[in-house]
Amino acid sequence: MRTFPASIPLEGKTVIVSGFGLMAEPKVRLFKASPCRLKWFIGDATDPVPSDIAQYAEVIRREPTRKDFRGATLVFIAGGETDAIERQADAARKAGSQVNIVDSPAASDFQTPAIVDRDGIVISIASGGAAPVLSVDLRAAIEQLIPARVGVIADLARELRSTVKTVFERFDDRRAYWERALRGKARDLALAGDKSGARREMLRQLNAPAPERAGIVHLVGAGPGNPELLTLKAARLLREADVIVHDRLVSEEVLDLARRDAARIDVGKKQGHHPVPQERIEDILIREARKGQRVVRLKGGDPFVFGRGGEELETVRAAGIDVEVTPGISAAVACAASAGIPLTHRDHAQSVTFASGVVKQDGPDADYRMLAAPNTTGVFYMGVGASARIETKLLLAGRDPSTPIAIVENGTHANERRLTGTLGELSALVQREAVSGPSIIFVGETAAFANRAAVPALEYSA
Repeated sequence: MRTFPASIPLEGKTVIVSGFGLMAEPKVRLFKASPCRLKWFIGDATDPVPSDIAQYAEVIRREPTRKDFRGATLVFIAGGETDAIERQADAARKAGSQVNIVDSPAASDFQTPAIVDRDGIVISIASGGAAPVLSVDLRAAIEQLIPARVGVIADLARELRSTVKTVFERFDDRRAYWERALRGKARDLALAGDKSGARREMLRQLNAPAPERAGIVHLVGAGPGNPELLTLKAARLLREADVIVHDRLVSEEVLDLARRDAARIDVGKKQGHHPVPQERIEDILIREARKGQRVVRLKGGDPFVFGRGGEELETVRAAGIDVEVTPGISAAVACAASAGIPLTHRDHAQSVTFASGVVKQDGPDADYRMLAAPNTTGVFYMGVGASARIETKLLLAGRDPSTPIAIVENGTHANERRLTGTLGELSALVQREAVSGPSIIFVGETAAFANRAAVPALEYSA
């Protein structure tokens, strides 16, 4: 985090804007609904002051002096000669003010974020002054998602905060109350414009006995790692989770979407190294759910595609605990899209088969006769360590050694790597290129598409 978007209370504070014109007016309007004392020094400007600003700002027709800055919390200097700007900034800082020099982020003590203002709820989008247009575009997108009356809910919560602390001494009890109050009927009444009805409902729930919360387990697909490929439902469940039990393949960017106070339990596995056995993972899910917790079992890709989600679903249900499944974009689908590989194609592949390079000891192996069919795309998960065996079995099943293959390592991540070749050199390619990250292997005519176009990797900002 390069910048920290601190919240500064404005009740009773003084804000100064110095300057006139298009650079100054937006800064003055920023505080239109604020309880601060707003002073606008317009220098020797003779143009009329916009009528909407004159209603709430103290307009002073001169430049500010050192004395004017005393007691000011924020000072915005919008335009003027360089010497005058430096003189005012120096005087304001000596008076203890934080200074923003408009359009000069490097010379400022703080930058002005793009703001979504819903009265009691204020959301800031900051780029550190580097990309203000991008911040404005993001604000517009967020404006569409935030209900117009969400500030009413925040105001009610502020009014009842001390009362709730008095009634509920334990933090967990207070949080449980707020979850009931702010995610149920009271919220719906407030958003519908019935503030008094929402207050009555919040008070009713304050005096009603708290229902015993039943635990639940959500099996959630985290997708291939790129947070933009996470489903909206998965993102919501992460925000609401009390406990997150996650695999090694779940990216930090996805985990960052969770509540900061949610417990995180890493049960990641590597080939040949399973520090938390599957039975222990299932015990953890059941134990935490029985405490009344909302447990998210977060798996890379999709929980039902080589994620052992079926086993966990069956075991948790057998323990009498509610369990729900939220699918994710599978690694194979995401890697294929990122590399431009169509899994099916009217001319080259009328079917696609997913297989695992790692099979249960003494268990059945994949059907290599089907994988070797000339008009199918074979997709192998966990195939890097088994590349020699996959190559041998496909060749023995009749697949041509010149069949195109592609390996997508760390698919959709910033360090994604794509390797191409033929089936007869699969294991040699893995060794020569030292493939070690999570990878998907594609076998079939469609794998050649990875070489046909410069398809950019699915990029995201970490």
